[in-house]
Amino acid sequence: MGVFTYESEVVTTIPPAKMFKACILDGDKLIPKIVPQAFRSVEYIEGNGEPGSIKKVTFGEGSQFDYMKQKVEALDKENFVYSYSVIEGDALMNILEKITYETKLEPSAAGGSVCKTTSKYYTIGDFELKEEGIKAGKEKALGMFKAVEAYLLANPDAY
Repeated sequence: MGVFTYESEVVTTIPPAKMFKACILDGDKLIPKIVPQAFRSVEYIEGNGEPGSIKKVTFGEGSQFDYMKQKVEALDKENFVYSYSVIEGDALMNILEKITYETKLEPSAAGGSVCKTTSKYYTIGDFELKEEGIKAGKEKALGMFKAVEAYLLANPDAY
């Protein structure tokens, strides 16, 4: 098994507390509503969102994938840190044991926030993952983040 780590940063004008609440704490409801082509539904199989919870995410129409199951690894509401692992589903493409994501929102000097994400891809066997292989997933995640940002800018009293 190999582990491949990728890091990314996105800057937004939305303050960390507001972005964390919309994107992470309420994301299971908000994202299917504003980006239905990404996620059709999110349902908890175990737990209610706290660490150890498992949820099934059903992808939207047009996605190459059907579903994935995610396990919440950590949730730190005070420091705006969220970590989860994709533990099942066709998004693992039979080449990945799991994918773990850690997202941290930090205040930016301009009053908004910086979203830092670390992605760890755990491959099965000797499979070597190339950055091009995860580019589409990173672009979709960025698209969802930008959709939440646009929603919050258009609806300043929403959160």
